[in-house]
Amino acid sequence: MSNKPNPINTIQEKLRSLFGRTQAASNKKPGAPLLNFWTVLIIFWGLVYLQQSFFAPKTETIPYSRFKQAMAEGSVDDILIGPEKIEGILKGVQGQKFVTVRVNDPGLAKEMDERKIQYSGRTENRFWGILLSWVLPLGFLFLIWRFTAKNMGGSGVMSFGKNKAKIFAESDTRVSFEDVAGIDEAREELEEVVDFLTTPEKFQKLGGRIPKGVLLVGPPGTGKTLLARAVAGEAKVPFFSINGSEFVEMFVGVGAARVRDLFSQAAAQAPCIIFIDELDALGKARGMNAMGGHDEREQTLNQLLVEMDGFDTNKGVIIMAATNRPEILDPALLRPGRLDRQVLVDRPDINGREAILKIHSRQVVLGDDVDLSKIAGRTPGFVGADLANIVNESALLAARSNKDMVEPSDFDEAIDRVIGGLQKKNRVMNAREKEIVAFHESGHAIVAESVAFADPVHKISILPRGIAALGYTQQQPTEDRYLMTRSELLDRLAVLLGGRVAEELVFNETSTGAQNDLQRATDIIRSMVAEYGMNEKIGLVSYDRPRTPMFLPQGYSSEKNYSEETAARMDEAVSLMMEEAHLRVKKILSDKRALLDKLAALLAIQETVRGEELRDMM
Repeated sequence: MSNKPNPINTIQEKLRSLFGRTQAASNKKPGAPLLNFWTVLIIFWGLVYLQQSFFAPKTETIPYSRFKQAMAEGSVDDILIGPEKIEGILKGVQGQKFVTVRVNDPGLAKEMDERKIQYSGRTENRFWGILLSWVLPLGFLFLIWRFTAKNMGGSGVMSFGKNKAKIFAESDTRVSFEDVAGIDEAREELEEVVDFLTTPEKFQKLGGRIPKGVLLVGPPGTGKTLLARAVAGEAKVPFFSINGSEFVEMFVGVGAARVRDLFSQAAAQAPCIIFIDELDALGKARGMNAMGGHDEREQTLNQLLVEMDGFDTNKGVIIMAATNRPEILDPALLRPGRLDRQVLVDRPDINGREAILKIHSRQVVLGDDVDLSKIAGRTPGFVGADLANIVNESALLAARSNKDMVEPSDFDEAIDRVIGGLQKKNRVMNAREKEIVAFHESGHAIVAESVAFADPVHKISILPRGIAALGYTQQQPTEDRYLMTRSELLDRLAVLLGGRVAEELVFNETSTGAQNDLQRATDIIRSMVAEYGMNEKIGLVSYDRPRTPMFLPQGYSSEKNYSEETAARMDEAVSLMMEEAHLRVKKILSDKRALLDKLAALLAIQETVRGEELRDMM
């Protein structure tokens, strides 16, 4: 027998090593197709079995001495003599084929002639053996490597410089301006971009230059990405969509290569739209890197600026980008010739919210008594994503109750769930706490109905919701407001203090339940004093807050840009205004103490009171 290593065993060892790494990778990556891995493994072993069973005939390897002995006994026949081995048939073992290694034996042919044994010679053709033993398994290993690289997301070395944009063909976009509502000004601005793409000659014949880029700016959820896809759908052009963070990698130069690849692909498919979502991840102003140096993100941004300067808009490639952090973008991105237009995608007004609700409720079976205009009135400040969530939540609630259609009560519960959080049905409050919460919410509601400029009460509840809300008083604005007068701010302040004052009047002590009310009331007063110039002692001076995100939530900062003496005067003014508001609310609730007791008792029984019931009681 030969001591050479068996090629099949070598291949099996390589496969074990490869599949071991593949299995480890699949364990690290969620959702890896483990079933496909076992399928490939079974197919491989099936091929190995077929090779051993059919391509490699059953042949016994015997020593040369045994071959000579069998020849002397006359039990061999049909000898085939090759350069390295001798093959034949053993007569006494039912035609068993044998093979032996050929040795230097000059008298072998003469001996076979004397014994009248049939023999022949041949030259060794090793092509098929090499093909089956090496080329086929190596080709199979290559296929496994490709299969593994694909399952790992195509993150091989050769794909680093490829852009990761999702390309939507003309027929794949399937979004038009009919799917956009509530942002009419932004829509009109972008309808002109569609004209640029469809009829560029209308603008070029007068010498006009098509804008290179459009920046969509607005709070999260207002529909910036939807607008960009609607432009591509209306113009019926390819749509390249990519996130700003997908350009930057840990390897230097990869982001710049991806930018070049993206623009080269877009130029080949012009006219088209390149949409970069979350541009602030890529376009942050240079020089803001705390570690210093010329990092990879800045190289990527530099390449983007070069590409935006280098292509011709007359070819029909328009860049669209979206961000909710415009204040941190690099000024070079915003200059004319790059992102020429900035379109504000703002929160919708009441008419816009109604139109958005109609779009999202197209596929929802609504009851005849569902009034979308009332729902729009109850959701001031909501963006399109919030309204879509409300419609979906109401449909789920109706389905959970086995209803045939969505009713107003389902929308009511969906709004409460989105605003206040999930209702805690299993939380048990003792009678004392329940009584405190009932008087607290009653104080809010009565003050809201007693002052002139507060929003009317829609619902009062002492059912716990969310993380810390033990009850809530929900007010419904009669209209959208964009300005607040001093009287309106003072009335809003009074409503916030109503719960705390009600506890003082009834129990002669206060609880921790008013903490959030006091925090919001303090913010209102401090803004009136420090920003709006609504305090006589401080005067008509606005002490600006530090620079904060334009469209993201922000709280009041403790940083000061004024003297300690001014700070002391402002603190004194805030305390005085808070005390005046406290005395005002105390007088309102003292005059209506009987109503306060009656409403709290009703709340303790019903747990929820509608605004109409409260107004009837008053």
